[in-house]
Amino acid sequence: MAFSLNKIQLIGNLGRDAETRFTTNNLSVTNFSIATTRSYKDKDGNWQNETTWHNITGFNLSDYYKDNLKKGKKFYVEGRISKRDYNDKDGNKRTSTDVISEKLIPLEGRSGESAGTAETTESYSSEPPQVENNDDLPF
Repeated sequence: MAFSLNKIQLIGNLGRDAETRFTTNNLSVTNFSIATTRSYKDKDGNWQNETTWHNITGFNLSDYYKDNLKKGKKFYVEGRISKRDYNDKDGNKRTSTDVISEKLIPLEGRSGESAGTAETTESYSSEPPQVENNDDLPF
C-alpha cells in the first residue's frame, strides 16, 4: 500500500464573514475564505506580495466560531484539500478546490489583541461527520 498525505496548514485573515447553513439532517456547514500572502523579491530586487484566497468549509462548528469568524480576523486553519465538481447557474461544469477544516485556532481576539486570553485560545478539532446524502448540501 502506498503512503499518501492530504494536509494543509494556513494562517491568514478572513476575507468575509462566515456563512452557516444547515442541511435537512441539521448538519451545520460553515463557509468562509482566508487570504494568505507570500512576499518575494522580483528580478529587479523589489519586494512583491502575492495574495492567494482559500475557500474553507467547516462542519458542526461551535457557536463561538459562528460568532467570531468575521472579516479581517486572523486564524490558523488546518485541514485537508477537497475537490468537487458542480454545475454553475448557466449549466457549465466547474471544479472547486476547498479546504475542509479539521482544526481552527483564532490568532487574535477582539480589537486585534494577541492570542493567549481564555476566550481566544479555544480551538476546534474534529473530523467532519460522514454525510449520507450530499444532495442536502446547499452547494
